[in-house]
Amino acid sequence: MGTFITTLSQISYLFLLIGAGYVVMKVCKLPKKATNIVSKLVSTLLMPALILSNFMDNFTVSRLKSSWQFALTGLIMVIISIAFAYFVSYFTARNSYLRKIHVYCLAFSNFGFMGTAVVSTLMPELFMSYLILCTPIWIFNYSWAVPSLLMPCEKKSRVSIKNLLNPMFIAMLIGIIIGLTGLPIPSFVDTAVDSLGKCMSPATMLLTGMCVAKIDLKRVLKIKSIYILSVIRLILIPLIFLGFLSIYKLDYSVALCAISVLAMPLGLNSVVIPEAHGSDTSDASGMAIVSHLSSALTIPLILTVFETVMK
Repeated sequence: MGTFITTLSQISYLFLLIGAGYVVMKVCKLPKKATNIVSKLVSTLLMPALILSNFMDNFTVSRLKSSWQFALTGLIMVIISIAFAYFVSYFTARNSYLRKIHVYCLAFSNFGFMGTAVVSTLMPELFMSYLILCTPIWIFNYSWAVPSLLMPCEKKSRVSIKNLLNPMFIAMLIGIIIGLTGLPIPSFVDTAVDSLGKCMSPATMLLTGMCVAKIDLKRVLKIKSIYILSVIRLILIPLIFLGFLSIYKLDYSVALCAISVLAMPLGLNSVVIPEAHGSDTSDASGMAIVSHLSSALTIPLILTVFETVMK
């Protein structure tokens, strides 16, 4: 019951912010370019600050040595997830642009905001281990997925140097260097980075609501692939992992952190990044709404089944 209430509370908070973004866009009649401005603020300042803060605090030699099983599990998970997402996207997407969006949504869940909120509330003793498990996912996300799947590239190049050297990837590299070397950071800089990072999730929710206000929601919610991807992301992928656990017993803590990543809804970068580059976010916004709303029921269900499998 505690899992259900916590998840429902988090979902309610998310949808309150999404609703606020929707109302502001509709009632205040903001210009359409407002979403582009907000998305650029998120992708060039707030998101890099969150990434920098996470890597400075968690990518340290001592933590990696003590939690190498978590990091290795995260690495294996992200590689398998990407391969699986590419396979499925050939059946769910109707063009190359949507195929990239589908690959991203299936390979990368909302492990950052939703995942950390659920784990820090329900399993605070595992929170740092969870962040270590997520580290390889963060690295793949901002060194490959965002530049190649969500940013427009030259026709003859899958990933341009310009896309690779994005603020999020640069922030990750700086965070890794600071974390590994223990380079001292002035307290006011650390506080500023941490404060900006905490603004990222609310700003992303507001932006999602603003993007939804621009689209024909009735038309978008009739797109079958939105529901197919949500079911795959929220139910099929976690169940495949639970089936694996029924055969091969992982360490309980490692398995719990892993299922907490896999059970989360679709990642919201699929809305934020394309919007910052002026791309169509209709399908991505629809998937964000459906998957996050559905996760209020699926996350408690998956975690309950997990406990049964691990007994």
